[in-house]
Amino acid sequence: MALTKEQIRQIAEQTKNSLERGGCCVSGATQCLFDDVNDAIDTAIRAQQRLAEMTLEDRSKLVEAMRVCAREHAEELAILAHDETGYGKVQHKIAKNLLAANKTPGVEDLHPTAYSGDDGLTLVETAPYGVIGSITPSTNPTATVINNSISMIAAGNAVVYNPHPAAKRASQRAMELLNQAIVDAGGPNGLITAPKEPTMETSSVIMSHKAIKMLAVTGGEAVVAVAMKSGKKCVAAGPGNPPVIVDETANIPDAAKKIVDGASFENNILCVAEKECFMVSSIADELMSQMQQNGAFRVYGEDIDKIVRTVLVQKDGKYVINRKFVGHDATYILRESGVQFTGDPVLVIAEVDRYHPFVEVEMLMPVLGCVRVASFDEALDEAFRAEHGCQHSALIHSTNVHNMSRAARRMNTTIFVKNAPSYSGLGFGGEGYTTLTIATPTGEGLTSAKCFTRTSRYVHKGDVRISCAYGAEESRL
Repeated sequence: MALTKEQIRQIAEQTKNSLERGGCCVSGATQCLFDDVNDAIDTAIRAQQRLAEMTLEDRSKLVEAMRVCAREHAEELAILAHDETGYGKVQHKIAKNLLAANKTPGVEDLHPTAYSGDDGLTLVETAPYGVIGSITPSTNPTATVINNSISMIAAGNAVVYNPHPAAKRASQRAMELLNQAIVDAGGPNGLITAPKEPTMETSSVIMSHKAIKMLAVTGGEAVVAVAMKSGKKCVAAGPGNPPVIVDETANIPDAAKKIVDGASFENNILCVAEKECFMVSSIADELMSQMQQNGAFRVYGEDIDKIVRTVLVQKDGKYVINRKFVGHDATYILRESGVQFTGDPVLVIAEVDRYHPFVEVEMLMPVLGCVRVASFDEALDEAFRAEHGCQHSALIHSTNVHNMSRAARRMNTTIFVKNAPSYSGLGFGGEGYTTLTIATPTGEGLTSAKCFTRTSRYVHKGDVRISCAYGAEESRL
């Protein structure tokens, strides 16, 4: 059931008032938010030491409690995130919260390996880092907390978050709820902590604290760069500019619908979303017509320039995004740009040249630049160039297996989606587990519990084997 704007406002106001009164866990026996970031770290250290004494079955119970909590509060958290940031759409945020709750792997992601031979037994297991420091984004403030908390605690760690200040209320509410769920399920208080007022200074303390052995950063290029220079093990999610290719063999009505669905989901703030489209000339007109029939609004000429002047600004000779328009509805962008439109479009599309800012800039808005090319080869060359070497995500719509395989090899991205909306790459309408931290720069890819563990080898020398080859006489004894 879709929520009305008044219902959204009321729930957001109720949640805001709850937080201002102290929330669900800052005033009782549990606590996860601290005035001093060092107190947050100390509490997480003590909690992780208690977690280390618990069994894997115990951990599984804590993870399940977190899942249940996240499902129950998915709508509340979505409304709070939308109210605080203005990004995306409430229904899509609910879907992301549920996706994180349901499809983030737990302790089942941890797989020991054993080697047995004449020299005894060697067991290789996953071990926790201890306390992880994590930076979370404003684009996915609650789903990232749900996703990372499940992964990190399933791996045996505690986590100290420094949420993005622009989304701190939503992020902290998610932390409070999950922390309370852990305690109610018999776990230690403080496996999830954060400073009450996250700043660059609290981020620096977390990144440099000697007790924090690992960092997990989901954010912009600047904070990723700082984290990767910290000297600590770092799992970092970096930028992307995902292109989508449509060749002459594609099912055009299907491709058009899926591109609109993917590029408009959450108003394009997902890092995996279609950011630019390269379409073979023979199908270009039909593709754009079909996109219009699926909720896109096409702009031309001076209207394209109006949108550029509105949503982008020039800085040091380059276009950068005007953050006022990040994650906002297509109708808002059109209206603010002074472009006349009809209906209620979910995506703005424009045919532009290959070097247009709609193609070059990761805009995080429901605006899709579409480039007409002569052939699949040209589409692939331009898609590779426009992705800027991020190796993050790319897509293709085609029925030519050779073209799909060539594109996957050439793009060499962490996520490559064929004949589906971009969000399928996150397990939403696609197979496989989900994550909101796609660690392309540091190589982990789609993160899960095992990414937040160390490898420990245990060696036993001696008679531990229970099976070997016996001679014929011995086998009869």
